[in-house]
Amino acid sequence: MKRLLITVCTYNELQNIRLLIPELRSVAPHADILVIDDNSPDGTGGAVAEIAAADPQVNLLHRPAKMGLGTASLAGFRYAIENDYQQLLNLDADFSHPPRYIPDLLKTAQKCDVAIGSRYVNGGGVMGWSLKRHIMSKSVNTYARLFLGLKTRDNSGSFRCYNVTKLSEIDWNRTLAQGYAFLEEVLFRCRQVGCTFGETPIVFEDRRYGVTKINWKEAAGALCVIFRLGLQRLVGTPVKISASPPQPGRP
Repeated sequence: MKRLLITVCTYNELQNIRLLIPELRSVAPHADILVIDDNSPDGTGGAVAEIAAADPQVNLLHRPAKMGLGTASLAGFRYAIENDYQQLLNLDADFSHPPRYIPDLLKTAQKCDVAIGSRYVNGGGVMGWSLKRHIMSKSVNTYARLFLGLKTRDNSGSFRCYNVTKLSEIDWNRTLAQGYAFLEEVLFRCRQVGCTFGETPIVFEDRRYGVTKINWKEAAGALCVIFRLGLQRLVGTPVKISASPPQPGRP
């Protein structure tokens, strides 16, 4: 069995994380779990630290401030590379990615380098979204396929399993995104190093507790980053455009 790391990026997810970790341990008992917390004021990090003290397969990466989903995800990548994991599986902390789909995602990951839990393939879907969220998600996904040359249908979701060896081939110092656009950028970078992709259907459910951190500002920032990456794809070298201030993003 491949050495697996499950990563969860958190900011103010106390109620969810206390329920999520036992479910993850149930569906993937062989996996190690890394929670990357951005100093959540609600005590998320402290709760994870308590769980980790009693379970050696659970670890906490505490960060001093809210630094963005992209940098949190990248910290998880680097942890997996440095600690010789073979697979990294990431999901949201709020149960929008139900853990029951993890076995299907791992099965898909046996046949490709990047397995995606997809809302937009046959059998997939979304529950509990407003029309605005649907429009935002579909627009970003279409835009990413157009500008980045991606063939996958769901490019903005974070429920994925990666081949860590392929992640180690990428120069992450070239990363542009700090917020949610990191999700599209990862697929672009993986495509550049020859990764193969697969999608397995999931039904995305609205979060159990708390409020979503995504908004129109984050979506606009993602479109800007995707545009820059698209230019880079066309010219074959990084495009030097003055970077906008870091987006706060969640983890």
